[in-house]
Amino acid sequence: MPGQAKVDASLARNAAAPLTERQEARRRRILRASARLAGRGGFDAVQMREVAESSQVALGTLYRYFPSKVHLLVATMQDQLEHLHATLRKRPPAGETAAERVTQTLMRAFHALQQDPHLADAMVRALTFADRSVSHEVDQVSRRTTAIILEAMGLTDPDPDELSVVRVIEHTWHSALITWLSGRASITQVRADIETVCRLIGPDAGPPAGPSATAPRSP
Repeated sequence: MPGQAKVDASLARNAAAPLTERQEARRRRILRASARLAGRGGFDAVQMREVAESSQVALGTLYRYFPSKVHLLVATMQDQLEHLHATLRKRPPAGETAAERVTQTLMRAFHALQQDPHLADAMVRALTFADRSVSHEVDQVSRRTTAIILEAMGLTDPDPDELSVVRVIEHTWHSALITWLSGRASITQVRADIETVCRLIGPDAGPPAGPSATAPRSP
């Protein structure tokens, strides 16, 4: 679809230089190893030497791809979001309004994270610890999250006000994850917060998600 191509092109423009097929395969092994170790024991379980051994790459090679554990885990979050995005495109949210679709999308993401709370905690902690040196990886996570929300809204050419709403939704989503992971919020509270912030989306934000989701809006 044209809208999906536009989103993918935007993400590609902000990605690092293309990797060779062998380099990409190596990178994917590293990310799988990172997710596997994090899933077993959270942030502390991800040790760079163990990641290197598990992914069958030299430790020095691992550091060339990811200079630190925080870089690695933020990239792991980006990878998990890419998988979620692909799933959502195959089975888009079916709400009648943009607010309902975004709520459904974020709750589907939340329920996926519930299946692997140690991994979720490791990724969110890494995102919280990230400094300027991790700005590229953090930016990619933000861009992918924005793309997911915009597609749920049915928008391909958002105006500044709509992008501001998306940023507020992202901030609320991130905060809800942190409070849930720390045991300070229940799933019911998370849903209530997501539903509340999604009310900021106007009733005419975009068409229902699906084959017609990328159709231009009426003036």
